[in-house]
Amino acid sequence: MSFFAILFALLIEQARPLAAGNAIHAGLRAWALAMGRDFDAGKPHHAWLAWTLAVLVPALVALGVHWLLIWGLGWPFAVLWNVAILYLTLGFRQFSHHFTGLRDALEEGDEDRARALLAQWQQVDVGALPRSEIVRHVIEYSVLSAHRHVFGVLAWFSVLAALGLGPAGAVLYRMAEFMARYWKHPRGTAAQHSASAALQRASTLAWMALDWLPARLTALCFAVVGSFEEAIEGWRFHAQRFPNDNDGVVLAATAGALNVRLGGEALKARIELLVPQGFEVDADIGDSDSTPGREPEVGHLRSVVGLVWRSVVVWLLLLALLTLARLLG
Repeated sequence: MSFFAILFALLIEQARPLAAGNAIHAGLRAWALAMGRDFDAGKPHHAWLAWTLAVLVPALVALGVHWLLIWGLGWPFAVLWNVAILYLTLGFRQFSHHFTGLRDALEEGDEDRARALLAQWQQVDVGALPRSEIVRHVIEYSVLSAHRHVFGVLAWFSVLAALGLGPAGAVLYRMAEFMARYWKHPRGTAAQHSASAALQRASTLAWMALDWLPARLTALCFAVVGSFEEAIEGWRFHAQRFPNDNDGVVLAATAGALNVRLGGEALKARIELLVPQGFEVDADIGDSDSTPGREPEVGHLRSVVGLVWRSVVVWLLLLALLTLARLLG
């Protein structure tokens, strides 16, 4: 059942992607705002209560509807419910338009437009990044987006669906990622969805815990469909170069699988987070902190697309074999 739900959801999402600014995402933002406003009193136990309600309640609702459909109407309707949930939580088209626009701009040699699109996508000031750095950023952001919107959802959905919990895993993973991203602004900023330090810490810790296994499954899948030995070597020896351990595993495996140099600013970002302002760091931070590999080029973007789609095929083949084994058993 999981295989067919994932397959149909991906096909529907490719044919008719979820529009930006849709009512579902607007409702999620309102839900997150309400949970933070009503329960975030600045204490750790308040923060965990807000996170639990914001993330677990939608997952339990999805599970409850799944069970009611199975008991009341039968498994075909439960499959349709799973497809609907996966359509909302899983898919390339939720981020691929950014990747396509940047790739087209770089292939046309329009670096100014590429910088503007990158700044718009990540909401950052990219300054005057050179061409290779633009490509590197596009590769890193695209791979992480594919992991969070596709492979991470697939992992949690598949595991919990195998335990009879329907689409709860997909909702749990996407809500945890959304809340960590939504509540990253500290209280006192101009952002409407600012959060206390306790809520930021709780949502970040919960997200990192939930993403631990999916990140490693994604890295393993990239190794299988890419250059296996180099990907595993990158995972083992270069993942720590990145500020986030889970992201580091995915990006280091990607760098090895494609033989492309990623990172470079990772150690600088980590030091800026850990060292108080006003302290100088006596260390050489530069390209030596990047992963080994070739300089990022526009051609690597097509390699990234191939790597991701081959990984999707591997996931679907594995789920198809498990579904066939269950039917025959």
